[in-house]
Amino acid sequence: MSTLVNGKSVHNIPWEDKPKGWTGPVWRFSKNPVIGRRPFPGGNRVFNSAIIPYNGRFVGVFRADHENGYPNLHLGFSDDGIHWDIQENNITFINEDGTPAKPIVYGYDPRLVEIESMYYILWCNYFNGPTIGIAKTADFKTFIQLENAFLPFNRNGVLFPRKIHGNYVMLNRPSDNGHTPFGDIYLSQSPDLTYWGKHRLVMKTPHYWWKNTKLGAGPVPIETTEGWLLIYHGVCTTCSGFIYSMGAALLDLDEPWKVLVDCENYILTPEEPYETTGFVPNVIFPCATVQDAPSGRIAIFYGAADTYCALAFTQIDELIAYIKAHPSKQL
Repeated sequence: MSTLVNGKSVHNIPWEDKPKGWTGPVWRFSKNPVIGRRPFPGGNRVFNSAIIPYNGRFVGVFRADHENGYPNLHLGFSDDGIHWDIQENNITFINEDGTPAKPIVYGYDPRLVEIESMYYILWCNYFNGPTIGIAKTADFKTFIQLENAFLPFNRNGVLFPRKIHGNYVMLNRPSDNGHTPFGDIYLSQSPDLTYWGKHRLVMKTPHYWWKNTKLGAGPVPIETTEGWLLIYHGVCTTCSGFIYSMGAALLDLDEPWKVLVDCENYILTPEEPYETTGFVPNVIFPCATVQDAPSGRIAIFYGAADTYCALAFTQIDELIAYIKAHPSKQL
């Protein structure tokens, strides 16, 4: 039996049992999308956002595309992970010396993780092109912006929830300055969240059609007795554009750049109208999970069609069994 290693109980985890007749390992919330268009004045679309349990509730860092076309980061709170109060103002940051940080003019696709009682936000930040921005907060009131992790161009920065061999460990995807038509997942390490090295290739785009264009790390990896559970997005190119689906793999606990098993099948692909129709059609973009260790339940928070936020669910044993039953042969 697979076990969630962190051992935390989240009694109010968003949850809905698998619908009768559904055979896949991941199923959608019947009341999706959980965040629709214009959830606050000036925020046209909220999607590709991250949430985490916090003080018995939930806190989120949300990507909001504004009416001027620029995305930025907003804070939100919820009692149940479904109904959200998202703040109208952008998150403001200070530098490490306490001075006001330069306002973010283009920030998107955040991830959120707790490491040693500190909360870290990672996002795609503008630095003469896209790179990985990092900030930290202890209370979701004061946000300290750190140095950008990499030179441009890079996207999909995802920190592991604990240090490994004394280092912070981040998944990322080197890219280009546009709507990248390529991409593999790499791992980078840092002793201090400033200097990054020991880069390792984790996953290359395989020949499986649904993910043969690019890959990107999704939610924070989940530590289990079977390895790190990595939920990611895989992208293929069709005659009408990209299609983003959700995939899953297990990474080695001690050397997480090593893939133990990658599922050859997607675990969720755009099917519902809120996934197939929107600002960017045919996109499922997972960014966060909430897991309850005693029950093995996992709620997956994902962006849909670059327009909405949606929820899906799985059980840890069921998902890992599915990954193992459908291994990729192209590691």
